[in-house]
Amino acid sequence: MPETLQAPAKINLSLFVTGRREDGYHTIESLFVPVPGLADTLEISSGAPGSGCRVSPLLPGCPEEKNLVFRAWWAYAEATDFAPDISVRLIKRIPTGAGLGGGSSDAAAMLRWLEAKAGAKALGPAGLNALAAKLGADVAFFLLSGPAIARSIGEELTPVELDLSPFTLVLALPEVHVSTPWAYQAWDQWETLKNPARSGADCLTSTTTANKRRVSLSPVVARNDFEVVVFPVHAALRAIKEQLLRLGAISAVMSGSGAGIASLFRDSRQARNAAEALRQDGVPVHVETQRHWGVAKR
Repeated sequence: MPETLQAPAKINLSLFVTGRREDGYHTIESLFVPVPGLADTLEISSGAPGSGCRVSPLLPGCPEEKNLVFRAWWAYAEATDFAPDISVRLIKRIPTGAGLGGGSSDAAAMLRWLEAKAGAKALGPAGLNALAAKLGADVAFFLLSGPAIARSIGEELTPVELDLSPFTLVLALPEVHVSTPWAYQAWDQWETLKNPARSGADCLTSTTTANKRRVSLSPVVARNDFEVVVFPVHAALRAIKEQLLRLGAISAVMSGSGAGIASLFRDSRQARNAAEALRQDGVPVHVETQRHWGVAKR
């Protein structure tokens, strides 16, 4: 029987582009939050001797050697000399190009599995985190089990406690692909539009409200700097965000460089109605009740 691993999505409830390094990489500050209910599945079976790591099915436009699952296996093998022969069946549920970190999560799941099997060759937490960061800025986040503030190019992670328990997430998954390299290039061209968040103006929640329903005690700024460059090119994404707000969301924000739109509702019935409205318009939607996250262990 194959071993089954779950690789959850993430959303960015906030994303600020804070600068650009001499090597060309951009620095950010972002709040990453896991979405456990939306996950890819990796089914791992023993492979033929000498076969290495075989991943199926192949993703469109992505040869096996560029698949992050294979790259994680290869990087771990190079770092530890532990290279089990395995066959991986990858069941994708997280859309690609949606700003939800699906490929990075798949890679992290593979790294965790290898680390658990490596015995005396295991890297340990610090070594595994360093290897994950080399594979991609988001990969190290998925080694955690809760939300975190990401800084630098995304590899500097600070786990945080976050109470989102009063909310229902409605995550719109429009079939639009937004290229992350393009988004950063466009951001550079539009840099003059960058401005700091106004104090309290973009705050997702507060401890005082006229609404008698419970609110989160975690202050969160719901904002994504990429929206100013992505929305003019992909007007449908702006329309979805505006529709969610009209339907009762207390926050709606693009995740990553797009195209997923994450919205939070205090009223679960409104959330279900909003999700149904989007589905009727042909937009796939994921709905998930939120929780109080403790500080994740590294």
